[in-house]
Amino acid sequence: MTAFSAAVGQLATDVRLPDGDGPFPAVLLRTPYDRTRHEAEARGWARRGFAAVVQDVRGRFASPGDWHPYAHETADGTAAVRWIRRQPWSDGRLVAAGASYAAHCALVLALDAPGDARPDAVIAAVPALGLAETGRETSGVERLLSRAGWWAAHGDRRDSDESALNKALAEDPGLLAHLPLTGLPERLGRALPSWAGLWRHRDRGHLVARAAHAVPPLLAVGGHHDHFTDETVALWRAWGGPSTRLLLGPWGHALTSAPGPDAGPAHRLNLGELYVRWAHRALTGALAPGRHGALALGGAGLWLPADAGGEPRAHRMLLVHGSAFTADPAQPVRSDDLTVPADGSPDRCLLVTPPLPRPLDLVGPASVRLRATAHTPSADWAARLVALPPDGTAERLAVGIVRRAEPAGRETALTVGLGRLARRLRTGTRLRLEIAGHHFPAHARNTHTGEDPMTAERLLASRREVDPDSVVLTLPVLPSRPTPTDPAEEILR
Repeated sequence: MTAFSAAVGQLATDVRLPDGDGPFPAVLLRTPYDRTRHEAEARGWARRGFAAVVQDVRGRFASPGDWHPYAHETADGTAAVRWIRRQPWSDGRLVAAGASYAAHCALVLALDAPGDARPDAVIAAVPALGLAETGRETSGVERLLSRAGWWAAHGDRRDSDESALNKALAEDPGLLAHLPLTGLPERLGRALPSWAGLWRHRDRGHLVARAAHAVPPLLAVGGHHDHFTDETVALWRAWGGPSTRLLLGPWGHALTSAPGPDAGPAHRLNLGELYVRWAHRALTGALAPGRHGALALGGAGLWLPADAGGEPRAHRMLLVHGSAFTADPAQPVRSDDLTVPADGSPDRCLLVTPPLPRPLDLVGPASVRLRATAHTPSADWAARLVALPPDGTAERLAVGIVRRAEPAGRETALTVGLGRLARRLRTGTRLRLEIAGHHFPAHARNTHTGEDPMTAERLLASRREVDPDSVVLTLPVLPSRPTPTDPAEEILR
């Protein structure tokens, strides 16, 4: 095995070649998270016959230039692909691969690069598609905690400090509650000139819209507990390449290194080995045409075909309390706390289902619709679905949040999407639905003044009323026991 470094378009690049004479197919991974952290991954690709090329993106770690997220990746990636294909050790075939931001780097090569720089296959794991997609929900509500953590760790700097936000929160637990939110860099004690500009990006879906014109095969990998699950599935559905595969497990953004609470032994896959096998088949044209894949059924230790989906079933819920409540941004419902206050004035509407008489398999998108009133002209409506199994624990299943501008005091009909579920619920489990005005700090607080939540400096409480008879929870229920599948067979077919 041979390893060397190069400056490709002035960007720091490491190359690891397999043993033997070659030439070899190549895998390209472009990352803002330090190419040296991918040494083991590169060795794994090389042991399996690929020339592994790992590059620091512009302005990060050993690569010169200015770091502007999502700004230069098509041009810089194009230069890297052309360089690889000119090398004597390259047979011309190339897989663009990456996770999170590195997945964006791989995708733009397939969708935006000139023909001679397009990869022959793409592996995109937990893809961070763009500024708007990472910064906001589909409803436009700001993903505060995750973006604050990412910008504190990686924004406007050459290196990274993964613990930067946690250290700042340890010193000031109310750090994210200070207004305006655009002043966060000053409170962190370091310059973040791009932080305020992040929130000016509102247009989502540019990459997904172009995906219909994609040519190479795609393997999209995601987690049910990842921020970007919906984007991963949308990419898979929209991709125009001849062979498109999806793998969705009960994982967070770190995939198998941080399994969700519903993961079992059957859900622990060797993703590196699966990637290599898929890449070999993609480059040799051995993948069957069509859109296939596998998704994990959490809590059941099963994998199902990716196109499995439940039938939408409406569930009425019983009001516990809070048909009238106050959404106070000074005391918001917290995203990191599943306990519900038992006394005092209600800060949310709380509804439950009776215990399930039998196990329930939920696969697909869930939503809640209701009629409600806010006594401020701007209001967020957050819906959180929590499973309450018989053992007395509580587990968050899904969350959705929408922002509405209505005349104060006018009742309105709302539908709040809760994202995708892939979960078996045990007999005796109850479902708790919380309807609130905030989900903080995961999401920025609506201050109810009508101002942009990122620049607002005043807080107003908002009186709310929910018509409990109007609340309908729609869940995607599999009508019969599912037939399991082998995830590797689905990905490699």
